[in-house]
Amino acid sequence: MADEDNLVYLLDNKIYINLTNQCTNKCTFCIRTLKDDVCGANLWLKNENISAQDVINKLKKLKKDENEIIFCGYGEPTLKLEILKEVAKFIKTHYQGVKIRLNTNGHANFIYNRNIIPELVGLIDEISVSLNAPTEELYKELAQPTFVCDNVLEQVKDFLKKSVEANIPTVASVVSGYKDYDIDLKACEKIAQDLGATFKVREWLNNGY
Repeated sequence: MADEDNLVYLLDNKIYINLTNQCTNKCTFCIRTLKDDVCGANLWLKNENISAQDVINKLKKLKKDENEIIFCGYGEPTLKLEILKEVAKFIKTHYQGVKIRLNTNGHANFIYNRNIIPELVGLIDEISVSLNAPTEELYKELAQPTFVCDNVLEQVKDFLKKSVEANIPTVASVVSGYKDYDIDLKACEKIAQDLGATFKVREWLNNGY
């Protein structure tokens, strides 16, 4: 059952929450295509039929002196949106002063056909969105979205914009240094700045973080 799975794991004095292995991207640089674990924590879930209580039970077993809790694992956390919100509410109550971050691909508004960001206000302290590329063509080549949409990158940019407008600190991230992909980081930074987001470059590493 979910008790066997790494729904929660520790890394660099932070707690990570691994809600699902499902994702709406199949990124060419994703660490899960190369290995099954992050620093020894196997993140492939045997059971996707989890509840918020399953995650909360795992959290309760950990010490509470970590300074940040991050929704990030081998899949897209917003695909388990209701569980994410319920767990975030628990954290806000029981881990006061601990920062809550959501790492996302920014597809949720398109997938749910509504703006989900207002539902995260007061629950999520920072949203980090994988921008990945400055153009639609390169985004699709790198991220390989699993759904049909002519303008996926525009959807991601709109998610970033709405997150900023909701006054949630927002980061647009790009993975650099994967194989021979030449990503125009200046163009990516300008996109982030124009949307009001902070820009972050993540160097691609074999160990995944």
